[in-house]
Amino acid sequence: MSAFNVVRFRGKPGRESEFVAAHRNAHPSSRDSSDSCWSIPATEPTVSSVNGMALRALAGARPKMIAMLDSFRDTLEDLGGGLGVTDPVSGEGILEL
Repeated sequence: MSAFNVVRFRGKPGRESEFVAAHRNAHPSSRDSSDSCWSIPATEPTVSSVNGMALRALAGARPKMIAMLDSFRDTLEDLGGGLGVTDPVSGEGILEL
């Protein structure tokens, strides 16, 4: 079964293109555990990043995902409510259709 890592972000006004560029230009080794990766607009200006990978790869991929986040962290706005600049959730898929 696949596992998924989903992270919600909000770009700082006027810096959204930097956020997208950081994802587009990320070194391939920062994504080598992912079978797939999407950045999707949620509610403007919020974006969610979704990574799918084998469950056994998820824990090992976290340091690379954090390093990638660190490369554009300054372009993100605090989400409020004590979350900081990200709202992550991850786990094993329970149903595949």
